[in-house]
Amino acid sequence: MSDSILLKPGKLTKEEFEIMKTHTVEGSEIIEHMKGIGDGEYEKVSYDIARYHHERFDGRGYPDGLVGDEIPIAAQIVAIADVYDALVSKRCYKDAYGKGQAFKMIMAGECGAFSEKLLTCLAKAKEAFEALADKYAE
Repeated sequence: MSDSILLKPGKLTKEEFEIMKTHTVEGSEIIEHMKGIGDGEYEKVSYDIARYHHERFDGRGYPDGLVGDEIPIAAQIVAIADVYDALVSKRCYKDAYGKGQAFKMIMAGECGAFSEKLLTCLAKAKEAFEALADKYAE
C-alpha cells in the first residue's frame, strides 16, 4: 500500500479508498502462498482475519459483503479491536478519541456494524481494552 494513501492527512478519494480496500484480498492471497507455516486451523484463521476483518455484520463491509455469522468469528473479533485501536490512537488524519468516547461510539454503531454478542463481550472486556490502550499509548 502506498504511503500516499496510508499516511494521507485528509479524506481518501473514492479511487484511493478502492485501492486501500485491496489490502484484505492481497493479505489473504499472501497467506495462501504460505501453506505449511502452521497447522490447517492456524492457516484458516490467519486467512479469515486477513480477508474478512473489514466485513460488517450488516453486510456493508468489504471485500465480499458477508452478512452476520457468515463472517468468521476471528475476523469479527479483530475487526472490533481494530476499530477501537483506530479510535483511541492518534492518526495523521485525526486526533485520538478518549477511551470512553470510543467505547460509546462502537456501542452506538457509529463505527461499523457488529453482532450483539460481540458488543456484549466488548462491554464485559471494556476495562481490559482500556488497560491495553493505556499500556500502548504513544
